Amino acid sequence: MPASRSSSHNQAFSRTDRVRKAMIREIGDILSNELRMPDLEGVLISVTDAEVSGDLRHVKVFLSILGDADMQTHVMARLNELAPRLRSAVGRRIQLRHTPELHLVNDDGLARGSRITQLLNEIATESEPAPENNDPSELDAP
Repeated sequence: MPASRSSSHNQAFSRTDRVRKAMIREIGDILSNELRMPDLEGVLISVTDAEVSGDLRHVKVFLSILGDADMQTHVMARLNELAPRLRSAVGRRIQLRHTPELHLVNDDGLARGSRITQLLNEIATESEPAPENNDPSELDAP
C-alpha cells in the first residue's frame, strides 16, 4: 500500500475520532448547561458515546438516561423534539464545514449491565454451599 494512502486513511480516522470526542464533550455540556427543559429538570442524562460517519455529516449520539422505561421514553421523545436546537448549539461550538445531523439513541447498556450483574450475584448467592456449623454443642458426643 502506498504511504500516501495509508497516511490519508490515518488522517481521516484521526479527524472522525477528534469530531467524535468533541461531539461527546459538547453535547454533554449543552444538555447539562444550555438546553432548558423544565419538564426534564433533575433528570440525569449522560452522553455515553458517539459514532461519526466517514463524511462527518451524521452523528449517532448514545445517551444514558437515569430512570425507568417510561421516563426514558419521555426524555428521548423530548430530546428528539429539541434535536434541531441541539444541532444548532453544536454548530456554534464546533467549527465544521457542515454541522452533522444528530441521531439520538437511548443507550440502555448501563442498565442492562447492572441487571446482568444483579442476576449473576443472585445466582452466586443461591449456589453457595450452606455454611458449616462448627458449634461444638451440636456435635454428637462419643
